[in-house]
Amino acid sequence: MACLRQSSVSSSLPFVNTYGDAGLGLLGDPSRRAIFELLARRPSSVGELAQQLPISRPAVSQHLRVLKDGGLVVSRPEGTRRVYRLNPDGVTALRAYLDRIWDQALTAFQKAAEAAPFDLEQEDG
Repeated sequence: MACLRQSSVSSSLPFVNTYGDAGLGLLGDPSRRAIFELLARRPSSVGELAQQLPISRPAVSQHLRVLKDGGLVVSRPEGTRRVYRLNPDGVTALRAYLDRIWDQALTAFQKAAEAAPFDLEQEDG
């Protein structure tokens, strides 16, 4: 996926993208999902996010790094801190993925509904 970048999880283990899902796997963690939702409301620093969450500032920083490495978040320096916001390109890729999956599900449902035999006895029933 274009929005996912190669990184490493430790000095000896390479990052392996097991989710071909435009970042959806990144939101599987409840804390990351909460951070993502807070950033959808407004850009924030690590400290601002940590005040709203039941996790430490270092934990928020780690989650932000994962979201940033996955292309869902970007940051900019503002004085002595960094302000994080959602990356429009990453969110667009995530939305396109979800739209594609939804369209496939609707198409499959339509085909199944059209292929199902119509039973008048159950209809009157």
